[in-house]
Amino acid sequence: MEEIIKMITVYLARLVEVGAAMIIGFATIKAFYLYIRDLILNKSPCLPRSEIRQNLGRSLALALEFLLGADILQTAVAPTWDDIGKLAAIAVLRTGLNYFLALEMKEEKANPKLVKD
Repeated sequence: MEEIIKMITVYLARLVEVGAAMIIGFATIKAFYLYIRDLILNKSPCLPRSEIRQNLGRSLALALEFLLGADILQTAVAPTWDDIGKLAAIAVLRTGLNYFLALEMKEEKANPKLVKD
């Protein structure tokens, strides 16, 4: 029974990782498309570049949360101390990245003039 639960958890973690990769991929393609479109039009951008960055940043923050969830799922069933240590290190790094990304997005939202369009 434990093996079945472990297998389901591993597959679920992989599914969550695929979801995070899709979020990153779609958000990056969308941001790149909007940026290129505004460069080509060059008259009046549909979205300011700061808004494009905000959207991309929100998507990256969401993907980081998904990836952290996937890591937790991978170590949920019968973890070793090595697995727990790796999870702690990954959690600290991803949470730190997410924190500083949110901080930058908050500052940019408060002072949109600081970002050059």
